[in-house]
Amino acid sequence: MTQTPNQDSNILGKFTSVLGLLSAALFFAGWIYRWSYFYFFQLELNTLDLPAQSFLIVPLQIFLGDGWTICKTAIAFFIAAIAIQATLWLIKIISDTVVSASQLLLNRIISATQHKRSWTAKQLKSLAEFSSGQLRSVEFLRSLVNEIVIVSWVLIVIFWLARWQGIADAQRDAGQNSTLPVVALITPEEKFAVGRKLDNIFANPSLKGYRIIGDRGLFDDLRGREDNDLSNPKQPRVWRLLLERGGWIYLFRALPPNAKSNELPSVLAIQESDKGHIIIRSPEVSKTSSP
Repeated sequence: MTQTPNQDSNILGKFTSVLGLLSAALFFAGWIYRWSYFYFFQLELNTLDLPAQSFLIVPLQIFLGDGWTICKTAIAFFIAAIAIQATLWLIKIISDTVVSASQLLLNRIISATQHKRSWTAKQLKSLAEFSSGQLRSVEFLRSLVNEIVIVSWVLIVIFWLARWQGIADAQRDAGQNSTLPVVALITPEEKFAVGRKLDNIFANPSLKGYRIIGDRGLFDDLRGREDNDLSNPKQPRVWRLLLERGGWIYLFRALPPNAKSNELPSVLAIQESDKGHIIIRSPEVSKTSSP
């Protein structure tokens, strides 16, 4: 039995609709993940100008990153399915109760005004009959509410899964088990107020001609600690590359092993130099990092 063109068009239309909803859900998940991840590093996602297509790939990490992530996703959507069924059941009970009570009230009004000839009684009876007819089309409204409930619960689950995974990955990358590369940035000193001199790492660069607005302590905490130092295992100092985007290089000093759960890393944003620079990336700290 061959399918008619109308059937083919209907199937294609449904497939296109499902694909559009899936793409929107994946983009939403990717955006929430990236927003949570970079918010941990105190960066605003909208300022990073990330390509839109990258948000469609990130959800693979959210839902299928590893075995535990897959189990967590399955559990979350299973609970969401239960919550959806419970919510729909509750809405049905409430709507049926309201419809029954309203229908009973309207029937009494119609019965009470059946044989009365006053203008008010006639108008009241007409209004009651009209409302009674409208109650029969309540199924359409209930169907719309049901769809809103389903979409809302799905979005809530996606939001929290993406947010939790984004924060978890950011905490991992900010610590000692980071997947981000160790970095060595070499740049001309004319436009760079911090950093160690290559020919004399113990000498601070001159600050003549520079000015500051804001917290001087943040600068003092950075100055003299721009290089990696593994001499103290409890407080190692490792600089990593977070992102290169829009002419800016974002570096941060990894958190120590004993960092508090609410501790956030300080991020150093460096504008790319017009005289050129060198960035050396490495998956691990070099053995010559300790003085």
